[in-house]
Amino acid sequence: MAGADPAGERAGMNLDLPVPGRALAVGAHPDDIEFGCGATLAKWAAAGCVVHHLVLTDGSKGSWDPTTDLAELVHQREQEQRAAARRLGATGEVVMLGQIDGELESSLALRAQVAYWIRRLQPDVVLGHDPWKRYRLHPDHRHAGWLTVDGVVAARDPHFHRDHDVAHHRPSALLLFEADEPNHAEDVTGHGETKVAALLEHRSQWRSTMHIDPGDDGTQLEAFRARVLGRLRDHGAEVGVPEAELFLAIVDL
Repeated sequence: MAGADPAGERAGMNLDLPVPGRALAVGAHPDDIEFGCGATLAKWAAAGCVVHHLVLTDGSKGSWDPTTDLAELVHQREQEQRAAARRLGATGEVVMLGQIDGELESSLALRAQVAYWIRRLQPDVVLGHDPWKRYRLHPDHRHAGWLTVDGVVAARDPHFHRDHDVAHHRPSALLLFEADEPNHAEDVTGHGETKVAALLEHRSQWRSTMHIDPGDDGTQLEAFRARVLGRLRDHGAEVGVPEAELFLAIVDL
């Protein structure tokens, strides 16, 4: 893979793709993309990449409060996702497919929708959940991974989904986050704080996902920030850079 350096090679991983002209990140829920590859997207956006988001579900299960107005929660989560994308510096589209949270399926119909957006947005690099991750608990993450992988295959070949009104498109690389066996790292040094800021735009998830209570005096927020940045530093140490995000990279598409 182009862009490898000696530190990455010593760790058995390649380091840094060339900055793509366009990137598409696919996530099961609002906030998944920021958790999985937010710093990488921030780095690429700062270098001129047009970053697109494709979020598959409506996020309607994203509350611990049984009295929550679900329609309002769905609206809030969409607005939070758009704000998070802006925080990353993304200038592309934020597409919400609106599937019911917790009920996502890797169906042929949804594969066709993912393939359509890959064809329409023409990303050089697609990023998404690794569907091969062992012992993954959340079914939406598994299905989102398969939809991303299968959508790339369908988008690249002209005889899939011939009813689409856009031409087939073959990305140059697929980066899968949350991978058990990563083989690629992106040096995201200097972009960790942007990742944190984007994640904090998902205020509806502060309590359930980030463990920040409504009455927090700043202690829990700082603990969350430290966890996110600490993980980037841990991953960076694996490849000899200050901060990194890790992926399973597939480049023979």
